[in-house]
Amino acid sequence: MRMRAVNKQRLWNLLTIVLLVAGLAAWIALPWWGLLALAVTLAGWLVLTRSGRLSLAATRIGISSLPQRWGASSVIIVGIAGVVGVLVAMLAMGEGFKATLQATGSDDTAIILRGGSQAETNSVILRDQVPLVSSLPGIARDADGKPLLTAELSQVVALKARSDGSDSNAQLRGVGEEAWQVRPGVRLVEGRRFRPGLQELVVGQGAQSQFRGLDVGSTLEFANQQWAVVGKFASGDAYDSELWGDAQTIASTYRRNAFQSITVRTEGADGFQRLKAAMDADPRLKLDVETTRSYYRKQSGQLSTLINVLGTVIGAIMAVGAVFGALNTMYAAVAGRAREIATMRAIGFRSLPVVLAVMLETMLLALLGGVLGGLIAWAIFNGYTVSTLGNNFSQVVFQFKVSPQLLWTGLKWALGIGLVGGLFPALRAARLPVTVALRDG
Repeated sequence: MRMRAVNKQRLWNLLTIVLLVAGLAAWIALPWWGLLALAVTLAGWLVLTRSGRLSLAATRIGISSLPQRWGASSVIIVGIAGVVGVLVAMLAMGEGFKATLQATGSDDTAIILRGGSQAETNSVILRDQVPLVSSLPGIARDADGKPLLTAELSQVVALKARSDGSDSNAQLRGVGEEAWQVRPGVRLVEGRRFRPGLQELVVGQGAQSQFRGLDVGSTLEFANQQWAVVGKFASGDAYDSELWGDAQTIASTYRRNAFQSITVRTEGADGFQRLKAAMDADPRLKLDVETTRSYYRKQSGQLSTLINVLGTVIGAIMAVGAVFGALNTMYAAVAGRAREIATMRAIGFRSLPVVLAVMLETMLLALLGGVLGGLIAWAIFNGYTVSTLGNNFSQVVFQFKVSPQLLWTGLKWALGIGLVGGLFPALRAARLPVTVALRDG
């Protein structure tokens, strides 16, 4: 019989854990309107029912005693603030990286790669294919009737990080003269453009902020040759992380006989479709084309997903620690208030109001911790500029983005931790024998 009772208790404990995990997953996935509906329902029950009013009265008694146990209660607030702060910061990194790449490109520019290539790094476009592409329909033209097309190549170069002087990879992009018209969002903010045929560079403002030696007027050494930095540009997207130079000069320097991509400006959505159809119909062009907006969104997907998963895992591990901290604190609070709880039970407070009072108190502390953690993450990380390795093995400069949606996610995590951390102490308080509590207290 005893073994059967032990097995039954273990089974019950396992079922409780499974239900808690499932409930927390549903809680985290709950949209704002779902949580609002729950809050309105709970508020109505607290105000309109006798048990609800007793729960409010018991909660006020517990909250009024918080100053006497503020040291223990601060453990919950600080622990949950740490969880929320780290979680929001990690997710803000993923959001910032994704936002930077998704802001790159547009629907009226297209990138052309070798058939089957997923990125510029594994694409090869032969030089004799460039004139064939330039003659296809759907490509916009300038006032002189010249197609707005730039055949480009990408080269990873080593630069010193501005922060600690360590070696870092940067992307050197070789572009044609039409690159500025193909990408009108790229604007020169200092100096001048590079001149074709010369070893001159213009650098993105993001690259300049992350790497040493990129000030206008400075000189860099690539492939045992000297390159002059003659200008700085800004685009507000992934191009900010790059260095631009003349494609033919860079190809000669690095002995490159082919390009890696062609970027064109199309005649709108209809022009893109005509370009794609013509390219598919030409057997000489085994090339793929897609809008630059679509291309960079795909590039952002894998890494931003990895960052988000990593942030969620780290947050979950920290959340387990915060739950145990909340459990210990609330168990101690229940033990310290044993006589108070027993007195309430003796004068008519049933188990349900006592359970809700302890849980509402824990949820209040969790809410304070969530707000504190969110504010800290926003104050420190929102707009913070960093760089990470992109799909082309070079650094992409981006800013953390602490959005309202991420702060909302952090608050839900905080309330979820408070919910679990207060549940078992609340059940213990409800089961506390009145006579024993009054005698021992």
